[in-house]
Amino acid sequence: MRISRMIATSALGALCAMSFVVFNPVSTSAAEGDVIVADFEGGDYGNWTVEGEAFGKAPAPGTLPGQMNVSGHLGKGLVNSYYNGDGTTGKMTSPEIEITKPYINFLIGGGGHDGTRFELVVDGEVARLERGPNVNPGGSETLDWATWEVSDLIGKKAFFRIVDEEVGGWGHINVDQIMLSDKKKANLANVRDVVVEKRYLVLPIKQTNPRYWVKIEVDGAVEREFEAQLALEGDEPASADFSAYVDLNPWVGKTMKFVVEKADEELNFAKLTFSDVLFDGKPGYDEKYRPQFHFSPRTGWTNDPNGLVYHDGQYELFFQHNPFATSWGNMTWGHATSPDLLHWTELGDAIYPDRLGTIFSGSGAVDVNNTTGFQTDPDGPAPLVFMFTQNGPNMRYGEPASQNLAYSLDGGKTLVKYPGNPTLPHMIGGNRDPKIFWHDGTQRWITALYLDGEDYALFASKDLKSWEQLCAIEKLGCSECPDIFELPVDGDESNKLWVFWGGNGKYLLGEFDGTNFKKLTEPLDAKWGGNDYAAQTYSDTPGRRIQFSWMNGGEYPGMPFNQQFTVPRELTLRATPDGVRLNTYPVVEVESLRDQKLDLSKKAVDGAVDYVPAGGVSSGYDLLDAELTLTPGDAKTIVVELRGQKIELNFVEKTMKYADVVAPLAVVDNNVKLRLVLDRMSLEIFANGGLSQIAKCFVPEDQNDAPVLKVSKDCLDSCDVWTMKRVW
Repeated sequence: MRISRMIATSALGALCAMSFVVFNPVSTSAAEGDVIVADFEGGDYGNWTVEGEAFGKAPAPGTLPGQMNVSGHLGKGLVNSYYNGDGTTGKMTSPEIEITKPYINFLIGGGGHDGTRFELVVDGEVARLERGPNVNPGGSETLDWATWEVSDLIGKKAFFRIVDEEVGGWGHINVDQIMLSDKKKANLANVRDVVVEKRYLVLPIKQTNPRYWVKIEVDGAVEREFEAQLALEGDEPASADFSAYVDLNPWVGKTMKFVVEKADEELNFAKLTFSDVLFDGKPGYDEKYRPQFHFSPRTGWTNDPNGLVYHDGQYELFFQHNPFATSWGNMTWGHATSPDLLHWTELGDAIYPDRLGTIFSGSGAVDVNNTTGFQTDPDGPAPLVFMFTQNGPNMRYGEPASQNLAYSLDGGKTLVKYPGNPTLPHMIGGNRDPKIFWHDGTQRWITALYLDGEDYALFASKDLKSWEQLCAIEKLGCSECPDIFELPVDGDESNKLWVFWGGNGKYLLGEFDGTNFKKLTEPLDAKWGGNDYAAQTYSDTPGRRIQFSWMNGGEYPGMPFNQQFTVPRELTLRATPDGVRLNTYPVVEVESLRDQKLDLSKKAVDGAVDYVPAGGVSSGYDLLDAELTLTPGDAKTIVVELRGQKIELNFVEKTMKYADVVAPLAVVDNNVKLRLVLDRMSLEIFANGGLSQIAKCFVPEDQNDAPVLKVSKDCLDSCDVWTMKRVW
């Protein structure tokens, strides 16, 4: 949490009279009248006495080498006894102070063993003691507020002692922001009892406000919890960044307890309101930096596509979603559906975090044979089944990542978590992102799972509930987000190969018999950087392998959403002079968005050729789909520009370059074919039918006078450019 830094002059006066050091006595959480004993923002520990090796010679700048990410501290520095790992020990002792306030507040984290502790010593005795929260593997390095009530000690002399006598796991302690206060900071809560009037709770979000942990309790049970920067009275609706919609449909008519942890009970948060419909039924998707035919969420953050399954003429798209901010966090599965992969209807969030953790990535399929037994009505639809990772540390509970199951009996409208979760408990590292499919040959489910480092594994199950490991797939050259599928080579159904895919587009070609994956190649590249990561393919799409990818790292200034996906792409295997390779190309449905085919005229400008529409004005043509065929001849380089987006073709190095991304480029039969798909915030380039491709985001200029198309040499054999229709 980062909020406005404040300093109390009365506190500084009191500090000057005391015989102890203060490190930059400015706090991002100090209230008026607080006396800051130490915030550990200096270049050393000042007048504290330091013994042993555990604490180093100066406050730690956050996370130390080999340590999980440390968060929750204020400013840049903190006490962190993980110097050189958990095997070191030591002790720190403060100068003597006088206790002048009824509370001592401080941030603490790390180990919860007897040997990792923070002490208040009065008259030679330990008067108060606190330990970190962690003793078992997993856990979190987040510091949290603790409070000692010391009204009985006011007027006494005392000193603080930070001790690390532990050498095993969690053998370290983290301390920051020690201060004498008139109010306690631990276990604060702003609580409101509110009747759930309609399905959706509408929460105005103001992302410059402090971040709080929020819990929604119904009948004594926590039904939703998340981090959010809630708007205060006066922030909304005009100045709120956007509103988050929390589905409370099961509890309409009941009284909920809305708890904002660590928030003063006197804080005036914005009034809680409700809506029967998502987004209050208001139109949207028309902001300045909104992609017009690429999927992006109405509000909040998105990353990996998840649970891609086709059934009954409908494409299900689930996606990593933070409903409460435009930054990563609160991982939940958002949900949208489409009849054509292009026109999407958002249906709200489908899977919320629970005691097992936030909802990370996973996949889906149709359980045609009801192997799970979830289909109880023999005349009902086959269950849709989904397997996904849940990550406990993001929910503060310390449970390591595990693989879990959900299902739908109403065509994806409602997802129900399997009560026997986890189906695959934690095994190693950050194991995650299961990709499931049904293997006809062995009549069982297979899942590909990322394990750790660059290693993956395949598992098998008859019912998606009990799993056995089959084989390992190691050293893929990437991590996360596996996919596995079979494709014909050049459309020949009698000649098929299996593709094993990793998060950054590395893939293997091989053979799979239902038990073992036999590699036939070393890792190959399907992408070369840019904004293109964590791709996943659809299940249950007969005759086609359709893929979405997250266009990671794009920027959308001032928008109520963040990040987008690529256009849907079809994957094929084709024989090339270098061997069989995976090809990536827009699905044919993208062509249905083509609107006006532009009548372009040629105009020579400084040796290059501009292509401009009738009337000579190119402004306004910012949604385009272009198919070009170039004959480079003896040219060493050619530059192609689509509305100012420059693509450099180098025929000596056999590459194409867009922005900072370089991909291979072949000349085939003396020609180069390019497909260029331009949206408001992105350009996707497909060369030679998708043998090479680049996906990249950009922030457009407010005024763009570049021609529709510009080529540095008159070498176009054909040039077809269409404007594109928006899908929202």
